[in-house]
Amino acid sequence: MKFSARHERFELARPFVIARGSRTHQDVVVATLKVGDHCASAECTPYARYGESIDSVIEQIEHFNRLLEQHPTLSAQAVQQELVPQLPAGAARNAIDCALWRFNAETSFPTPLFDIKPQIVTALTVSIDTPAKMARQARELCRQGAKLLKVKLDAENLIERVAAVREQAPECEIILDANEAWENLPLSELFQALTSYDIRMIEQPVPAGKDGLLKGIPHPIPLCADESCHTSDDIAGMIGCYEMVNIKLDKTGGLTEAIKLADQARKQGLDIMVGCMVGTSLAMEAALPVASQADLVDLDGPVLLKNDRENGLIYQNGRLVTSQ
Repeated sequence: MKFSARHERFELARPFVIARGSRTHQDVVVATLKVGDHCASAECTPYARYGESIDSVIEQIEHFNRLLEQHPTLSAQAVQQELVPQLPAGAARNAIDCALWRFNAETSFPTPLFDIKPQIVTALTVSIDTPAKMARQARELCRQGAKLLKVKLDAENLIERVAAVREQAPECEIILDANEAWENLPLSELFQALTSYDIRMIEQPVPAGKDGLLKGIPHPIPLCADESCHTSDDIAGMIGCYEMVNIKLDKTGGLTEAIKLADQARKQGLDIMVGCMVGTSLAMEAALPVASQADLVDLDGPVLLKNDRENGLIYQNGRLVTSQ
């Protein structure tokens, strides 16, 4: 049993702009598990915000191979249960864990192990630009059948940008993603002002670690933790600050912990969103088991790419179609 890892780069359909910067391509790592003549692959997206790089993720996967050499008799199931949890939560563990899920499924993945909805409404992303250009993005996505828009924002021209998008998307649900950029804004007044635009949810308005800034602030619009919540160990710190958590496999370190996080969040009365880093259908497919049970889904990574993988997932009219 051995993993190989390779770096792949995908050009974006258009520049992707969030509060932390912009990019024109996406780098991912694909981990492939080989046991005899059988192979299974999974994809992860290293994220600099969490101290990851292509090189660091590949090194973690190579380190895991050295760990495997010390346990040559373990089955794939035992490896997943006993060795994978020794890795830190993050992109490398995600690729390893999801490759093991695919391998252990023996047939197709994620079925028949999971009950996957045939269609899942997914957010489509409006990236940061001028209000007029964001309005054009929203209008085009609505023409494509969008049901849910995720509007990226920084701390500038907030109301103007939201108003412009809402005007062009009167029938869509809208969620706002601040990517930690609103720490120095008058949050109470801002949350109240945004209620005029029928916003479904606001994601991560303040930096991770400063979530206490949200306690006691009236917010008619539900708040969702993203950068602040990686694994089930983080749930306790979300109570009283957020009403929802955004589960991403590259944060949890794979599907195994994502399922655990979703269960713990539900038990604490928190709603579930399933999100993604920008990536291909290979990465999105691994998140379908939790997405099928989520309150909100944002798995539009492949839509942001100029070209997805061959035989990728199908996106139609604002939905991710898993069966025809």
